[in-house]
Amino acid sequence: MKKRLLLACAIVLSASAFAQSPQWQSLFNGKDLKGWRPLNGHAKFEAVNGEIVGTTVSGEPNSFLATEKDYGDFILEFEFKLDSVMNSGVQFRSESKPEYNNGRVHGYQFEIDPSPRAWTAGIYDEARRDWLYPLDYNPAAKAAFKLGKWNKCRIECIGNSMRTFINGMAAASLVDDMTPKGFIALQVHAIGKQEKAGKQIRWRNIRIQTKNLKPTPYDNTFVVNLLPNTLSEQEKKNHVVLLFDGKTTNGWRGAYKDKFPEKGWEVKDGTLNVLGSNGKESTNGGDIITTKEYSAFVLQFEFKITEGANSGVKYFVTEKENNTGSAIGLEYQILDDAKHPDAKMGTDGNRTLASLYDLIPSIKEPRARRKIGEWNRGMVIVYPDGRVEHYLNGWKMLDYKRGTQYFYALVARSKYAHWPNFGMAPEGHILLQDHGNDVSFRSIKIQELK
Repeated sequence: MKKRLLLACAIVLSASAFAQSPQWQSLFNGKDLKGWRPLNGHAKFEAVNGEIVGTTVSGEPNSFLATEKDYGDFILEFEFKLDSVMNSGVQFRSESKPEYNNGRVHGYQFEIDPSPRAWTAGIYDEARRDWLYPLDYNPAAKAAFKLGKWNKCRIECIGNSMRTFINGMAAASLVDDMTPKGFIALQVHAIGKQEKAGKQIRWRNIRIQTKNLKPTPYDNTFVVNLLPNTLSEQEKKNHVVLLFDGKTTNGWRGAYKDKFPEKGWEVKDGTLNVLGSNGKESTNGGDIITTKEYSAFVLQFEFKITEGANSGVKYFVTEKENNTGSAIGLEYQILDDAKHPDAKMGTDGNRTLASLYDLIPSIKEPRARRKIGEWNRGMVIVYPDGRVEHYLNGWKMLDYKRGTQYFYALVARSKYAHWPNFGMAPEGHILLQDHGNDVSFRSIKIQELK
C-alpha cells in the first residue's frame, strides 16, 4: 500500500512539473479569453469549463479568435473536439492587415475537416493561395482524426519548415517562406444554412514552446517544398533528387539527340525555359528528356505559361518509335485552356490542363487553376503496381491504372492507337515538350518508388 502511495505521488509530482515547465507557455488560462482577440466575423467564442468553445452563427463570415502576440519559430500543441460535422481550423503564422482585403485574416491553417475527404491536419492557405498540403499527399494520416472525441495536435514551425501531427501521426510537411511570423488563431467557419447555426468546436490544453525547440525526427512523410530548386533535409532523407539544379542543363538532352539543343531553350534566373517560335510541335529546339529512365516515381515540377501556350510533361518516353514531331509518351497536358484551340479538341476535355493527354480529362476544379503568368505546381505519381495520379496545385486531377482493360480501351480510341503497347513501357525518360510557345519550368524533382 505504501509503495502504491509513493508511486501515485511521484506521478502527480511529475505531471505537475511537466505542466509548469518553463519550456511551455499556456496560451489559455482556462478561465477567460485574456490574451486573445476576435477578428473577421462575429461567431461566438467563450471560455467554459477549462475549454474555449466556438459556436457557429448564421450570416457571419469566417470568424477567428487570435492571439495578441505574434510567433515565429515555435512548437504548438492543442486538443480539439468536434461535436458535429463542421469545418474549422487553427491559423498559424497568420496576419490581418488593413491593406490586405480590408483586414481579412490570411495565412497558414491547420485544417479541421470531418467531411468524407478527411483532410484534417492538412495545411490550407486561408484567403491567399488555397491548398498547400491536402492529405491526399499523405493518405495514411486521414484515419487519425476522431469525430466526437478529443484530438491531440502538434504544429512545428522552425525556420522555413512547417509540420503537423494529429494523435501521434505525422500529417503534413511544408517548406515555405512567405510568412515567417504571425498570430495563432482559432477558426469558426462560416455556415451557409440556418440549421447549421449553433454547431460547436472545443479547444483545450493550448500551449506553446518558443525556445530550445527540438523538432520531431524526420520520417518518410511527403514534403511540399515551395522554395524554388531546393531540397529540404527531410526530402533528402526521402531520397528526392533535383532533375534541374536551377543553373545548368545537366541531366538533360534533346529527344532523339545525344546532347542538349543548341537553340530553343535557355536557363535564366533559376528557370528552364522553352523559347516561343512558331507555335508548332518540336520544330525549334525540340523536346528535351532526362538522360536517366524511371519506372515508379513521384515527379514534381512547377510551370508557368504565357497566353495561348501549349506544352506538356511526358513520362515513359522510350524513343523506340523514332517518330517525327514530339517523342511518344504518356503526357501531363500543359495548356491555356481558354485561348488554345486544343482544349476543345479530343474527347470530353481530355486535352485540357493536367489531363492525361487525349486519354483522360482532368476534373473541372476551378480552384486548381492559376491565372496565366502565375506559377503552377504539377505532380505525377506512378506507383509500382501501375496506378498513376495527376495533381495540380494541390488537387488530385485524375487517376488511372496502366495495363487495365479500361486503359487499353482509352488508347484504342485515341491518337496513339497505332503505337504498339503505348504507355506500357516498364521504364522511360521524363520529357519537357517544345510546342513553340513560351513556357517556363523550375523545381523539377523526382523520388523513385520501390
